Amino acid sequence: MKIAQVTPLYEAVPPRLYGGTERVVAHLTDALVDLGHDVTLFASADARTRARLVPVRDQAIRLDPAPLKSDLAAHMGQLAEVLDRADNFDIIHFHTDMIHFPFFEGWADKTVTTLHGRLDLKDLAPVYERWSEFGLVSISDDQRRPLPHVNWRATVHHGMPGDLYRFSPRSQGYLAFLGRISPEKRPDRAIEIAARLNKPLKIAAKVDAADRVYWETVIEPLVRDNPLVEFVGEIGDADKSAFLGGAEALLFPIDWPEPFGLVMIEAMACGTPVVAFACGSTPEIIEDGVTGFLVSTMEEAVAATAKAFQLNREEIRSRFDLRFSATAMARRYLDVYGGILARRPFAAPMRVLEEEKTFAALA
Repeated sequence: MKIAQVTPLYEAVPPRLYGGTERVVAHLTDALVDLGHDVTLFASADARTRARLVPVRDQAIRLDPAPLKSDLAAHMGQLAEVLDRADNFDIIHFHTDMIHFPFFEGWADKTVTTLHGRLDLKDLAPVYERWSEFGLVSISDDQRRPLPHVNWRATVHHGMPGDLYRFSPRSQGYLAFLGRISPEKRPDRAIEIAARLNKPLKIAAKVDAADRVYWETVIEPLVRDNPLVEFVGEIGDADKSAFLGGAEALLFPIDWPEPFGLVMIEAMACGTPVVAFACGSTPEIIEDGVTGFLVSTMEEAVAATAKAFQLNREEIRSRFDLRFSATAMARRYLDVYGGILARRPFAAPMRVLEEEKTFAALA
């Protein structure tokens, strides 16, 4: 099957440091190539991929040192490149929210759009209702709740390569927080949990400009005043195995409708249990008492973190391999692609359908 993957341009594919959507696109693209498909990736030139790369910008936007830049112009240029080649693909898979809808109305029946963000924003519903011909994929069932009646085709949980992170059979006794310093991620809760248990906490997180005041006025003083808390800063894939694998538990004390939460499965790949507040996607990702604990209050979070070391780290890793590998994700998307081809007015050529049968048999 000839597949186009269209990624946001904010981060490299995969990201050098923090970044979720582009990391998922990287894992999906390589897994589809490994399964034998002809994949073209439309991304910035600093992408690392096993697919055919069409570079649409010299580098990803966030780490570009240019003082003035336009993310809208960059993505419009990208869409023009995809549009020029639209007839070359059986499936065009967008990860760019809704910006492509007006441009691809004539090709909607060969597209699928994965939505990676929160969907409870005021202006979203009219857009997805206006362009209802575009099939959508959610990254958790919970993500759909604000827009239950739009054109959902499937839910596909994220996955990543099994060899990307090392399994750690034992921890080094500290707690970990990995992600972004922001009010909805609740690093303050993580600090309080660690303080109440008198356990060291390592925080590896980026601080966006929008969250700078929150960091300086709320979180930085908590870090500075607590000798048990170490702020590591932003880290990339190369450092995550050691950081997550050495943790007794990953704290995921969120206070918002998290669409997925990639860091949870990153921790699971290392064998590290996750203590997560039960909101957003977390009940779909964490198997309570197996891969971590789901909590609703700080008291429950403290109690769960205190016993997280009792969970079987080998079992946590095995659950990751079963549910969240990149290959599992790619196969689920192939099911989505097959459904789209079957719905088109003129069925996919027999060559494509026979290829799908062959790949299904090999899988």
